[in-house]
Formats: sequence, C-alpha cells, structure tokens
Amino acid sequence: MSETKEQAKEIPLKILTAGFVFFVAIFLFAFLAKIVVLDKKDLFDTTAFSFLHSHTTPFIIKLMEVFTFFGSTTFLFPAYVVLVGFLLLKRQIRWAVDIAIIGISSELLKLFLKNFFHRHRPDLPLIKTLQSYSFPSGHALSSFIFFSILVYLLWKKDLKPAWKWIISILLILSSIAIGISRIVLRYHYASDVLAGFCMGYSWVIFSLWLLNKIHIRTKMQ
Repeated sequence: MSETKEQAKEIPLKILTAGFVFFVAIFLFAFLAKIVVLDKKDLFDTTAFSFLHSHTTPFIIKLMEVFTFFGSTTFLFPAYVVLVGFLLLKRQIRWAVDIAIIGISSELLKLFLKNFFHRHRPDLPLIKTLQSYSFPSGHALSSFIFFSILVYLLWKKDLKPAWKWIISILLILSSIAIGISRIVLRYHYASDVLAGFCMGYSWVIFSLWLLNKIHIRTKMQ
C-alpha cells in the first residue's frame, strides 16, 4: 500500500520536472534565436570556437569525424528503420508507429527551422563546405531525439536501475559528443548546437505527450 502511495507521488513529480525543463528549453531556444540570429551577437560562439581551437589536435579531428557520423542522416535513417522493424517483429505496433511519427516529424521540423532562420554556416570548415543552413544544428537535434527515444524505451524494460542509468548517461553523452563534433569541425556555431539540443528535447517530450494523449482518447472511445 505504501509502495502505491510512493508511486502516486513520484509520477506527478516526473511530469512536473519534464514540463519545467520543456519550457526552459523552449525559452532558451527562443533566446538564442533572438540573440545570435536576429541581433547577430557572436560573443558566445567566438568564445566557444576559440576554446575548442586551442584544444584541437589531428587526433581530435579524426575522433570528431567519427562522432559526427552518428548524428548524420546516413546513420540515423537506417537506425530508425532497424528500430521500427525490430518493434514490429516484437508486435509492439504502437511503439513502432509512434517512433516512426517522431522520426519523420523531427526531420520536417529540422528542415522548417533551418529554412525559417536562414543562418549561414561558419567560415572555414575543417573538412568540407556545406551549403545548408546552420541554425539549429540538425545533428544535435536529430541525435538527441533518437537517443532520447532509446532512453525512453530502455526505462520501459525490466532491467536493474543501475544499468538503466549507466546506459542512459552513455546515450546522452554520445549525443553531446555529436554536438561538440559539429563545433570542432566548424560545421556549426556553439549556439546552433545548443539550440538543437533544446529543440530536440522539447520535440521529443511534446511528441511523446501528444501521442500518449491520443492513445488514451482512442481507448476511451
């Protein structure tokens, strides 16, 4: 009985925390858009470039190339296909459809935001020149959403909490490493990456909340 009461207290706290961080992320995204895109203030970005440049070596550049691959469409599209296919084989139709919706909608969101803000990429990239727009970072946004989905599914599994925490932290750190790689390779400004993380978190939380509401209403009908 006491266990049930504890769980009842815990669930609202999780929802409140997720909701609070959601609004903070939306506010931070809007703040970054105003400061760096509209007002064109670049102190944060130039400081980040300067700091990372002073710690960049040929080995670091090679390592960042590896990390940046895992945030690319070349990796993420097949990863989504494998994940959705695996869930379909497991007859978890609802999760397969939901993840497909989140993946497709996040790609459309990324394209919309890039074309809306029209921010040009940094000069002198270390590897190759990219023609698409810079704000927000698609690698940061897309990888954060994908790895957050994996974390969400992980916590639905019957694993020891310690393993859940370890794997979750590794997944989120991987996403952060992908974001850092975009700055080191000069494909993105630091503000692009931070905005990508903010929007990635906001979108995955909003999508899971909305899809869950739709499923609850469908069951009630």
